[in-house]
Parts: sequence; structure tokens; C-alpha cells
Amino acid sequence: MGRLFIILGSFNMFMSVALGAFGAHVLRSLVTADRLATFNTGVHYHMIHALGLIAIGIFIGQIGVSKTLTWAGWLLQFGIICFSFSLYFLVMLNLPWLGAITPIGGVAFLIGWVLLAVSAAKKNRQ
Repeated sequence: MGRLFIILGSFNMFMSVALGAFGAHVLRSLVTADRLATFNTGVHYHMIHALGLIAIGIFIGQIGVSKTLTWAGWLLQFGIICFSFSLYFLVMLNLPWLGAITPIGGVAFLIGWVLLAVSAAKKNRQ
């Protein structure tokens, strides 16, 4: 499971860098500054949470698989899809209603980080 999260994290890092470059070099001339800032927010959170997936994969490699860590990883991945990709599509397709999906991803991020902290705290008590 740890390897899977490292692979997912690496793939998401690749995607975030590619989408960041797309935003900087292509999208900049096609959308308003406000919409570009929204797109860049998606890229920023995408990158941070991709690193979180890699960290979870490494942590699983050190302490072993647990339900809490597994849920943390899947919630970060789900958050990337709901948060970042809703912002990408909102900007590129001009679909403002997608903004209603973004907070679902944000909540998934929050719960994922809490579960990672719980996993670390449990490990220290053993």
C-alpha cells in the first residue's frame, strides 16, 4: 500500500507541475487574472497534497499499513480530485457551479491530515 501512495503522489506531482506550466504559459493569455489565480490555487493544493501522499507512502513503509493511514491517503487523493480538479474545470470550462464541489475536497484534505496525525500519535504510544 505504501508503494501505491508513493506512485499516486508522484503521478500527482507530475500532473501539478504540468498543469502549473499550462497555466503559466497557455492559460494566462486566455482567462482573467482572477480565474488564473483560482487555477493556481488548484495547482498549489494539488502539489502540497501530492507530497502528502508521498509522505504517507513513506510512513506506511516505516510503520506498516494501518486503516488510519490508508484512509488518510485515500482522502488526500479524493481531495485532490474534488478540490483541485473542480477548480481546473471551473476555470477552463467556465462552469461556476463546480465551485460547490471544491469544499468537499477541502474537507477530505482536512480529515486526511487529521488521520495522518492520529497515525503518528498512535505509533508514538506503542
